[in-house]
Amino acid sequence: MKFAVIQFPGSNCDQDCVAGINGLNGLRAEYVWHKETSLDDFDAIVLPGGFAYGDYLRCGAIARFSPIMKAVISDARAGKLVLGTCNGFQILCEAGLLPGALVRNRSLRFVCDMVTTRVEVDDSPFTHGCPKGTLLRLPVAHGEGCFFADAQTLRDLNANQQVILRYADRRGRIVPEANPNGSIENIAGICNRERNIFGLMPHPDRASDARLGSADGAKIFLSMMETIRASRSMAASDRAKQVA
Repeated sequence: MKFAVIQFPGSNCDQDCVAGINGLNGLRAEYVWHKETSLDDFDAIVLPGGFAYGDYLRCGAIARFSPIMKAVISDARAGKLVLGTCNGFQILCEAGLLPGALVRNRSLRFVCDMVTTRVEVDDSPFTHGCPKGTLLRLPVAHGEGCFFADAQTLRDLNANQQVILRYADRRGRIVPEANPNGSIENIAGICNRERNIFGLMPHPDRASDARLGSADGAKIFLSMMETIRASRSMAASDRAKQVA
């Protein structure tokens, strides 16, 4: 199963993503330069963290216009799984694939730390095997990771169960002290209504091996793999029924 890891000028977590994914049985990741125009050969897409185009204008604002983004948007709307971490989350919001925006941390300081997140939705393509309430230890490293949305968007996110992860303390409580950037309602990651696009500020790629201090991030990539396998199996079953 092959994952595309998009490389933008300024990306600096693309190698982390490729290494993390390639370290998992059954998965293979390859770099795709931002000037490419097709992702047809890939089963899933990953937009990594970093500082695409130096974060000029706004984080992700220029990367959104890279040639490869036409393919990302087209494939995402066709149902392909798309994961955006940190800067990738910012790009997904700028591209209109996810609602809301990422703004300056409330502290106005860059935050680099290990945080605890709580799984809020256990039946998404990205959280299979993670019961609701599961705590995932993941690293963060960002200066503009404060998620913001207007009141109506926030109501919709909650009503449609699109909030996948929230920042929590080690006991799983959603408290202000656990929030590293001031994100509204401690939101760490959200998906679209169709649930095939997931953006989060923490880095699962940097927590995919116990030697890194946590292997919790691997659960997200493995969940994606299981989702794709299940989809393939269902499609094969449907074809068999049609032939019969």
